[in-house]
Amino acid sequence: MYFDSKKTLLKVLSLFSVVRIPNIFLIVLAQYLTSIFILAHQDNPYDVLTDTTLLIIVFCTVGAIASGYIANNFYDQEKDLINRPQKLMIDHIVSQKTKFWVYITLNFSVVFLSSFISIRAVAFFLSYIFFIWFYSHKIKKLPLIGNLTSALLSITPFFAILLYFKNYNALIFVFGFYLFLVLAIRELLKSLINIKGDLTLNYKTVPVLYGEFYTKKVVSILISINCLVSFILIYFFELRKMNIFFIGSSVYLIFIFFLLRKAKDQRDFNLIQNFLKLLIFIGVLSIVLLDPSLVLNKISF
Repeated sequence: MYFDSKKTLLKVLSLFSVVRIPNIFLIVLAQYLTSIFILAHQDNPYDVLTDTTLLIIVFCTVGAIASGYIANNFYDQEKDLINRPQKLMIDHIVSQKTKFWVYITLNFSVVFLSSFISIRAVAFFLSYIFFIWFYSHKIKKLPLIGNLTSALLSITPFFAILLYFKNYNALIFVFGFYLFLVLAIRELLKSLINIKGDLTLNYKTVPVLYGEFYTKKVVSILISINCLVSFILIYFFELRKMNIFFIGSSVYLIFIFFLLRKAKDQRDFNLIQNFLKLLIFIGVLSIVLLDPSLVLNKISF
């Protein structure tokens, strides 16, 4: 009995590893904070949190992204055996057959749940599921296009809630572009980290085709553009106390730029990638700074 329970727990943890629960949690948090503080800032936060349609959109997002991670895990097996053998051991506790049925179940659930919203919602999530699969199967092997597509797919869930609230605020698009650039930088760094596996399996990534120096140059250009976007946000939008984040993030990215110039091996690139993860996490939490009074004064049950 004890061993059966332990085996079941290990399988659950393995599946959580495959679908990257921390990443999904951050996306859900970002969707709700964006809804409360940008897209439906005029509404009571409690009404937003208890909005059934928004909840379904979030569930569909979770299902689509989780299934995407499963597809990615399937196609990346050989590469992970070279780049991340320890994680692969954990992921393989769950059989490929189980992962396949979880993948099918998640996608069916997404389509079923989205049908309660509208046909357009079904079309949106079906398209999203397809492009995640197509990215994992084909696009991710293409130089730069693969990196940019991954970043674009990561911000796509925000367009789902944008379409729902029909609040086409320019701020959300500039925010989205800022996040897109940060994610693109992170994807290029991941290509540098995974270069051994990509080279062995003949993936046509930027580092494989053009080398480390050129990849660093592209990342440096993206960092420069990102700092420019931060400047635009600070001077052309009413961000209130969120200005603090964008000023700080510009300094932070310049710090990363100098770290990147000195980076020489996988350990250095991993460190920089972790710094970017921290920036993304703080960026999500800092959405609250757009209107702290919503948290302090306006929540009523």
